[in-house]
Amino acid sequence: MGRECAITGKKTITGRSIIRKGLAKKKGGIGLHVTSATKRTFKANLQRVRIKDENGTVKRVWVSAKAIKSGKVQKA
Repeated sequence: MGRECAITGKKTITGRSIIRKGLAKKKGGIGLHVTSATKRTFKANLQRVRIKDENGTVKRVWVSAKAIKSGKVQKA
């Protein structure tokens, strides 16, 4: 199983890095054109923390930084 936030469900997603070339129309060119699109990944800011779950047991899970800052987890 890949890294995924145990609280919010955030995980790595894929996208593209788009390269545009050309001279802008207002500078006398014909405009910008997409010349290539390279695949890349956007990784969530996950931290491995020890938390207390609803039963009171302590376990280590991956949690996003946003969930930690907003107080959605109780650290052990």
